[in-house]
Amino acid sequence: MSFYLLPVGLTYLGDGISANRFDGVNLMKTLGGKKVMFVGDSLTTNQYVSFLCLLHAAVPNATFSFSSDNRSLSAVTFEDYNVTVMYYKSHYLVDIVNENIGRVLKLDSVQIGGSIWLTADVLVFNTWRWWLSSGSRQEWDYMQDGGQTVKDMNRTVAFSRALATWANWVDSSINSSTTRVFFQGISPDHYRGTEWGEKGSTCEGETEPSSPSAYYGGPIPQEAIVKQQLSNMSKPVYLFDITYLSQLRKDAHPSRYNGVNFRNDCTHWCVGGLPDTWNLLLYAALVHSI
Repeated sequence: MSFYLLPVGLTYLGDGISANRFDGVNLMKTLGGKKVMFVGDSLTTNQYVSFLCLLHAAVPNATFSFSSDNRSLSAVTFEDYNVTVMYYKSHYLVDIVNENIGRVLKLDSVQIGGSIWLTADVLVFNTWRWWLSSGSRQEWDYMQDGGQTVKDMNRTVAFSRALATWANWVDSSINSSTTRVFFQGISPDHYRGTEWGEKGSTCEGETEPSSPSAYYGGPIPQEAIVKQQLSNMSKPVYLFDITYLSQLRKDAHPSRYNGVNFRNDCTHWCVGGLPDTWNLLLYAALVHSI
């Protein structure tokens, strides 16, 4: 089997290891001397910050240091345990290169990020949200795949090609005996109240999760692309199958209480909150696999 699915209903992941409790002290000891890197966009940041908070809550008196290159990479090191937790900003996973024609999103290259990712012992990847961006939020002017350069293409197709490039990099570059690789599943948003039977509403003002019987949103198409790509890989990759459990959490967003111009944010997640649940899955997998 080329990837391991961590499903919504997971309670135990082998050897009696429970995914219902995050034991930060135990995890620190397990990770001693290792580097954990979260790679992706601001949804990855949600999980990264949650992970740091859970660890700090477990060892509040531990000495730690912070470093950042002020661009893409930041790191917190828990000195007493020699554990470093990093975040590497990469909205698309593949490279963006400045060329004469402008900013080119290279769907077939991960050379820039790949050299940095290899410094970690545990890698948690995520991408999808930024593939939908346009206008001033679009970070590229052209897409390039092999010898073909285009102004734009179907974003799901581009996402699929980039994911294949990332998968090829993992298969060719990762030593599975020393490095663990995870992929954070597709994170949903809650701007369409019809998904939970409230036409015209958003996550604003929601205080309770949806029940499974009252959720009508259905699967996100990109979920299938991720699962198919991971199933074709030769190296083991753990998938956090977070989509459905997150779809039920319309109550878990910052909404207008995010402190940034009070815009209604139904994309990101409160910390602590749902990302803590994602990290329960990460904890179970790490303790089981290292």
